[in-house]
Amino acid sequence: MTPEELQELNDLISPLILKGQPLSHIFAVHADEIPVCRRTLYNYLDQRVFQARNIDLPRRVRYKKRKKKSEPRKSKNLQQVYRNKRTYVDFERFMEAHPDLDVVEMDTVKGGRDKGKCLLTLLFRSCSFMLVILMPECTQHSVINAINSLTTALGIRTFKKYFPVILTDNGSEFKNPWDIEKTESGIHRTYVFYCDPYVSNQKGRLEKNHEYIRYVIPKGRSMYRYTQDDINLMSSHINSTARDSLNGATPFDLADLLLDKKIPALAGQFKVSPDEVMLKPALIEMSVKEREANHE
Repeated sequence: MTPEELQELNDLISPLILKGQPLSHIFAVHADEIPVCRRTLYNYLDQRVFQARNIDLPRRVRYKKRKKKSEPRKSKNLQQVYRNKRTYVDFERFMEAHPDLDVVEMDTVKGGRDKGKCLLTLLFRSCSFMLVILMPECTQHSVINAINSLTTALGIRTFKKYFPVILTDNGSEFKNPWDIEKTESGIHRTYVFYCDPYVSNQKGRLEKNHEYIRYVIPKGRSMYRYTQDDINLMSSHINSTARDSLNGATPFDLADLLLDKKIPALAGQFKVSPDEVMLKPALIEMSVKEREANHE
């Protein structure tokens, strides 16, 4: 490439990388404007050809290699009542019998070591669209309140249609499946199943999606200053990020086709223009500082 062409490429990609955008997103949006392959672009970044550097890229996710046909690690939890007829084997059998039902993966993301606010995450497997709810504490009570509020907002019919099956882990906050599966008035709304203990890749899509949250809220950072509006802003940017796993589409693109349009709207989420996507702590820290300054 000529120096002029390199400068044009720098002017295109460096501002986007400095916003925290992954190369997968940049390539999906600007493929026609980038005259080199992704590997070459990584090489240029390594060689410090551009204003943006390798260190500015979102860190690449590393996962432990899965052992072939490894048996799930045994745990006393396997004998606990909450898992009765709700194990991962039960989940697989249920999905074989009901292949048309969508699956929602559920988990929590904690802040610092202090007790307090945390995030409840719900990801639709069909489109990788993620809802993120800020909870006051990581307890069964908070989880059930969040699910009840979501049911009320969507209506029982919509909730049952789009949340027919929930797959989660064995965290203490999820060990009351009875009140998750039924409304306060006793109406059945979903089926809850649990991953095998210590086998997080059984809900791997959500685990990978948590990486996007950590770009904005680094591990160990307390969430006490955040509001649901801050979390909605972050979620909107995450769901507007193009993915290789979705053939260059965004979760929002697929949600438009596969989900009720009121789900993103009631969750306070909105589409972000591709070049405006930001996956850096500054995304919500600016909002927090402005709010705190107005209260002074």
